[in-house]
Amino acid sequence: MEQENNILERIVYDLIWAWDHRADHIWRELDPELWVLTHNPLIILNTVSKERLQALVKDPKIHQILHDLENATIAETVNKKTWFRKRYPKAPLTSLAFFSMEFMLAESLPIYSGGLGNVAGDMLKAMNDLGVPAVGIGLLYQQGYFRQVIDEDGMQQAYYPYNSPTQLPIKPVRLPNGEWLRIELHLPAGKLWLRTWEVKIGRIRLYLLDCNDLSNYPPYRTITGELYGGNTQVRLLQEFVLGVGGAKLLQALNLSPEVYHLNEGHASFAILERARQFMEKTGSTFEVALAATKGGNVFTTHTAVPAGFDRFPPKLIDQYLGSYIRNCLNISLEEFLVLGRVNPQDKEEPFNMAYLAIRGSCGINGVSKLHGEVSRSLFSPLFPRWPESEVPVGHVTNGIHVRSWDSPASDKLWTESCGKERWMGDENEKMDKIRNISDEKIWEMREKSRELMITFGRFRLQQILKARCAPETECAIAKEQFDIKILTIGFARRFAAYKRPNMLLHDPERLVRILTNKDRPVQLAIAGKAHPADLEGQKMIQQWIQFIKRPGMSKSVVFLSDYDMAITEGLVGGVDLWINTPRRPWEACGTSGMKILVNGGLNLSVLDGWWAEGYHPDVGWAIGNTSICPPQEITARDTQEATELYDLLENTIIPEFYNRDSRGIPVQWVAKIKESMATLTLHYSTNRSLREYIENYYLPAATLFQERTENQGALAKEIVAWQRAWKERPIQIQKVSVDSNKDHHHFEAIIDLKDLHPEEIEVQLFAIGIPPIKMEATQPGHYAVSVTPERPSSQYTVRVIPHLLSALVPLENPSIVWQA
Repeated sequence: MEQENNILERIVYDLIWAWDHRADHIWRELDPELWVLTHNPLIILNTVSKERLQALVKDPKIHQILHDLENATIAETVNKKTWFRKRYPKAPLTSLAFFSMEFMLAESLPIYSGGLGNVAGDMLKAMNDLGVPAVGIGLLYQQGYFRQVIDEDGMQQAYYPYNSPTQLPIKPVRLPNGEWLRIELHLPAGKLWLRTWEVKIGRIRLYLLDCNDLSNYPPYRTITGELYGGNTQVRLLQEFVLGVGGAKLLQALNLSPEVYHLNEGHASFAILERARQFMEKTGSTFEVALAATKGGNVFTTHTAVPAGFDRFPPKLIDQYLGSYIRNCLNISLEEFLVLGRVNPQDKEEPFNMAYLAIRGSCGINGVSKLHGEVSRSLFSPLFPRWPESEVPVGHVTNGIHVRSWDSPASDKLWTESCGKERWMGDENEKMDKIRNISDEKIWEMREKSRELMITFGRFRLQQILKARCAPETECAIAKEQFDIKILTIGFARRFAAYKRPNMLLHDPERLVRILTNKDRPVQLAIAGKAHPADLEGQKMIQQWIQFIKRPGMSKSVVFLSDYDMAITEGLVGGVDLWINTPRRPWEACGTSGMKILVNGGLNLSVLDGWWAEGYHPDVGWAIGNTSICPPQEITARDTQEATELYDLLENTIIPEFYNRDSRGIPVQWVAKIKESMATLTLHYSTNRSLREYIENYYLPAATLFQERTENQGALAKEIVAWQRAWKERPIQIQKVSVDSNKDHHHFEAIIDLKDLHPEEIEVQLFAIGIPPIKMEATQPGHYAVSVTPERPSSQYTVRVIPHLLSALVPLENPSIVWQA
């Protein structure tokens, strides 16, 4: 009995079991009602009686599950040689710190809002799966993100329930002497103490900071009160706590990660503290320390619009960070503000956190191929006169942690066909086996998953109605909501204008006809929140509620309020079709559509974010085209794409779902399911995205960090000297000549080096659409190159760019000189 209780406690405090269907069975058996209400094993364990616990663990089935889970823990996190160590036995990466404002790991830890937290949580889970040596750094919010209630008028109401640490799967971080580890920061009102907490995810640890310490100045205790709440001042202080406090926490834990991964610009202040610690260790200036430590910083941007970046007024920066800047970094406020501005001379320009992240990192990436292009455009002002294609922003398309989002029926099917290790490393060849599964098995899985989703939806809808004191008759109807045999469409995401969550309402009468077709009916499950300050988004929610109140519509459409991880999991497990309707190219990635892949759901989406890469007629449907819509044409484009959406549903998608063979199986639909599952599921998983980060960002950054920080930052000092030389000596292209014949164009250029060493520059011949061609020195200041004459010579231009083997160009020196 004692052994079983110990296993239960270990399971409660290890979120590795938050995505294991076997563990779900235990909590459901202990207290089915409390499990459905909270999905919080800790609350159940602390609430259930000892008698109930004793009876449960004596059950042979439960006893076996407990020991299977214990053995799985040992196999997965203790004894197993991980994929990472097998693949990179001598990797320069021994530790990585992943900073994020939010993490979505489990319903029992509500410190997330949406997509950003989803990516962060799924990345930590994948790091556990693949054995990447990493820790997470985040904040523990007293209230977290708001909880949504829809009132009688269809308006969103925001509530902020308290997150009691005693009811969360977290533990205080203790020093060897038992003292609670607290981190000390300094603000104008005095010391700010940060309490530290630990979350376990298998072999990974997530460390959370919170300000709710009684010794803090009372207003400061609320800094970590709400996620994305409060005013600009609160947001600045939250990001100071996350970045500077997080880096100090790593130091206090004696952790020395080679790589800091900044998940969005919120964590950019970690760059400063990392540099400060190097200054303290080596006696370097801030300029040298930044050049040295930036080699280990990686920045991922998630926004596709300029308004998405956090900006802070210079006066606010000075008020709260001025002392840290002057006394800890030993630089002036003006020197600091340059790091977050396009124009250093503009005293009123706010401080942009994304700009700081770029200037303090060695690698920058967007979260889809298209978003990489958009980000290069957004950040091009930092690299004036450089072609947009050469702005140093790459991309790693997001993925999702598949094991967190599969339905029980889907998990069973995948295990039978592709094995238990299918998401744990290089398993690409196994995915083809999904095509060999019979149509009957695929369709059986889909029907079981849809039924489970509808059962969940009915329960949540009853909860919502009861909380609103709805009539008993209405609550009774909710028990029969939806038909398990009908085509079920899902739409769930943040309600914001650019996501166009009301595109289906463009022609309400046509939508009614689609939903209520007697021969081919459709049912629609919707969920989503609008930010409390977004009145337009809230009105969009109200429009859906009003539509549902139309006679007969409540049977065909349901709005599940308080969109959270549980609702997401419930919907993606069973919907047949997932709809996504953003204005291209404003959706950076849009991972919600990835979650249905493992469960055999299909996508209908605008060609934006990941779907711009993933779409093929064999795996789903697309609306719109790849062009960017000018502002004056937005209304017309919305109408056009709404019409296209209706047409696709009526003429193609719905008929395909209901076109059954003699076995009652939609053969064409199932063929798309198989192709989607086989080709998309693994590719759009964190298994793939994390491996791309490792290869393209983490390992190069770890190597660069080691090179730049050894010998007291000698290499960094060389880079700083080179940067200064370029600023002080503006070189000139004095003359360019070209001699053309049928065999070649021969270009010669004379460059005034202004005392720069020839090795500190590179002279190139540039033409749009081809890689730059290096011109070779023929004598001091003279350069030449010959090219084939496919293009006219007028299409080529000579340019001079900075060059240093140890430096990143143009990231660390955006200077460039073009032929006049």
